[in-house]
Amino acid sequence: MKTRDMTAGNPLKLIMLLALPLMVGNVFQQLYTVVDTIVVGQVLGVQALAALGADEWTNWMMLGIIQGFTQGFSIRIAQNFGAGDSRQLKKDVAASVVLSLILAGVLVVAGQLGVASLLRLQHTPEEIMPGSLLYLRILFGGIPIVMAYNLLSALLRALGDGKTPLYSILIACVINIGLDILFVKYLGFGIAGAAAATLTAQLCATLFCLYAVWKQPLLRPEKADFRLDGALCGKLMGLGAPMAFMNAIIAVGGMIVQSVVNTFGVVFLAGMTATGKLYGLLEIAATSYGYAMVTYTGQNLGAGKIKRIKEGVRAALIVAIFTSGIISGCMLLFGKGILSLFIQGTPHEAAKAMEIAYRYLTVMSIFLFVLYVLHVVRSFIQGLGDTLLPMVSGLAEFFVRTGAALLLPRFFGQEGLYFAEASAWMGADVILIISYFIKMRQLKKYENVSG
Repeated sequence: MKTRDMTAGNPLKLIMLLALPLMVGNVFQQLYTVVDTIVVGQVLGVQALAALGADEWTNWMMLGIIQGFTQGFSIRIAQNFGAGDSRQLKKDVAASVVLSLILAGVLVVAGQLGVASLLRLQHTPEEIMPGSLLYLRILFGGIPIVMAYNLLSALLRALGDGKTPLYSILIACVINIGLDILFVKYLGFGIAGAAAATLTAQLCATLFCLYAVWKQPLLRPEKADFRLDGALCGKLMGLGAPMAFMNAIIAVGGMIVQSVVNTFGVVFLAGMTATGKLYGLLEIAATSYGYAMVTYTGQNLGAGKIKRIKEGVRAALIVAIFTSGIISGCMLLFGKGILSLFIQGTPHEAAKAMEIAYRYLTVMSIFLFVLYVLHVVRSFIQGLGDTLLPMVSGLAEFFVRTGAALLLPRFFGQEGLYFAEASAWMGADVILIISYFIKMRQLKKYENVSG
């Protein structure tokens, strides 16, 4: 693997060089769920598609917790890489591995014990409950694989390597598509086949990243590094736990929205699911800019280059807003054609689901720039080692999303739900923009003192 020092050179160029491979990789990673949805929707029909939709926020909550911990652990690694402290970096890697193993075991047990209750709390329709439950039980059984992949890819990104995760996802995506078609269409494994295909593909991505990490001396701890230091573990958990909690509470808000969506029937659920599956595509560039900003900010903070941090975050905001505009335009122009890939059923069912899906997509596209600002600013703050303010923004996102989902349908019917997501983004942005100016003032003081 090739590391990238982000403490010297043009900030925008460096951010883009890291973000672009992540972006392409995220496109193919989203194809995991997109292909699952297309194959299940086309082969098994609207009810099976609705079953996947009912799982979405529950699955996202588990994935968000995993990503929160692993991304939090990687912040210290980026900072120590920027500071040139390879000794401490290896200790951080070792502690991150041990903590991830423990957390994976806890999450497997919690997931299997709690999944049925979570689906019932969301008012999942009885006719799709068996399929929803089966899909999640299989995915949650593979949590150690998901944890390993996210930790390994986070370590690689912390050192500025966006290409290895990209290559791993390309390989896994091809495997996933082939196995989806084989398991669901030809072998008749149904929803279980889609889940098994996804886990198998993720295992391949994990093994590829593991090989790359092992080949990088900086990321290969020695035996002595695995002697756990309580203070170090506390620091890592102090970074990871708020991010995991933030993602979990955002997902709980999504579950509340899902519980309201489920009360409007299977066709409405299928339409919302179709657009929900495009959410990952809408967010791809935002997530990639966010990952790049965590690494860029962390490395430059470790190197004490405060002015570069400020230049980088401003450049990232400009390019993120520009990117969101392009994606929004494409969705408004070509969204119906893309949505048609997910929707299958009787002519009446398909037409109604398409109408619902496109209206929802239109609202999200119009407000997409708000989401892009959210990711860049939140990741900038996380890269500084502050995961508490982003957690507060997650709480704001939760309360606004929940309030909108519960109140808007009372006044506007089911169409009120189209605005719950965009409202949540705006709620989070209020906190983050205030936090942005606070952090900029703190950086200016630090720059004056160090300068």
